[in-house]
Amino acid sequence: MNTADSGGSAGVRVEIEDVQSGALRPRPVPYEGKFVFLRVDDRHAGRALLRRLLPVTSGGLPSADLSRDAWVAVAFTHQGLRALGVPQDSLDSFPRAFREGMAARAERIGDVGANAPAHWEAPFGSGDVHIALSALSSDTAQLDEELERARAAYEDTPGVRVIWQQDVHQLPTGRTTFGFRDGISHPNIEGVGLPGSNPQEAPIKAGEFILGYPDETGNLPPMPRPDVLGRNGTYVAVRKIHTDVAAWRRYLRANSSSAEEEALLAAKMVGRWPSGAPLTLAPEHDDPELAADPQRVNNFLYREHDDRGLRCPAGAHIRRNNPRDATIVGDARMHRLIRRGTTYGPPLPEGVLEDDGADRGLVGVFIGAHLERQFEFIKAEWVNDGNFIGYPGEKDPVAGHHDGTGSVTIPGKPVRRRLRNLPSFVVTRGGEYCFVPGLRALRWLAEMED
Repeated sequence: MNTADSGGSAGVRVEIEDVQSGALRPRPVPYEGKFVFLRVDDRHAGRALLRRLLPVTSGGLPSADLSRDAWVAVAFTHQGLRALGVPQDSLDSFPRAFREGMAARAERIGDVGANAPAHWEAPFGSGDVHIALSALSSDTAQLDEELERARAAYEDTPGVRVIWQQDVHQLPTGRTTFGFRDGISHPNIEGVGLPGSNPQEAPIKAGEFILGYPDETGNLPPMPRPDVLGRNGTYVAVRKIHTDVAAWRRYLRANSSSAEEEALLAAKMVGRWPSGAPLTLAPEHDDPELAADPQRVNNFLYREHDDRGLRCPAGAHIRRNNPRDATIVGDARMHRLIRRGTTYGPPLPEGVLEDDGADRGLVGVFIGAHLERQFEFIKAEWVNDGNFIGYPGEKDPVAGHHDGTGSVTIPGKPVRRRLRNLPSFVVTRGGEYCFVPGLRALRWLAEMED
């Protein structure tokens, strides 16, 4: 088994070749991709499918030739593992959040009202999602080749049905539907051998992301039984989020007196300029040259240059979701996630302020070894409340679920600014908690006997 070690780690070595490629790699740029949900109606058929999928899956780090780099990842809901016939003792050994599923915990993470599971797109939250396949590549031809191999596996397996599919792609602008570059930040994970995007970030313990290794507490994260099933696996929260781009543009227009002020207000809400240049390094205006430099675009901390949030507000989207070294209530390293956002749907034409009825947004994948203290904590405490930064009740201005009465504080001299009456710019269309096993665990699942 090949392993990887990162400089400066305390001898921790991650069995990277056993970790599914879709778990740790940053999203390729540009990218094309697809998500497929499957239902297993016969456990033997489900295991047969896994045997056919094994040659399609891979582990390890990206190849040197990124144009030929594509991967298919396989994940399971708790109901999916049950449908495959995983023994009850193993099923009971998974953490409570995973066993219950995202829909059952919707209120805890702020999916209420229009975002509640009752309004989700089928089959999210129904219990029918058993297997989730994801495929990503920077090369369309390579993606099609990998997808064809996966498609042949599930279409030739009676007893397994496709129940949902979603194509994702990078828009021609290279940005999200809101007009901002995404996918910039990736953590420095100890023992993986893949550098993080921020040279100033100290390596984070591998156990925050992969089961079987010590986490930031110095302990091993709880791991499902048997060890072959849990080791080198991880959890993902998959979310389909609709973006109301027209509402976003109207709000910016209504609260600005010029195009320049509108651009700055949007940047203050996001924490970066559209190019990706961070406000912490470019507080006055966008800097595409800085944004294009991979050594500089994410090379910053908050405490030394912007602890008071005069450049990047403490409540800005990127700062809430990754406070780095900022002065907050709690330890940010205990809640670090791998975030992978992929765009779906067409862009809203530039300058249009009314919704055209098209479904557009992102499919977000949030990866970590602790669903409760990573994804759920961030959603409940950092996105949907501002206590940790001293602004109780204030939500993430971009990703928070507002009701038209919320506010956001933007520090400034001589006086701060408070945005009021924020509408929601995003709507949850659905979500699932999935387990991404290591490759040996995939083989174990495929070869189970009754």
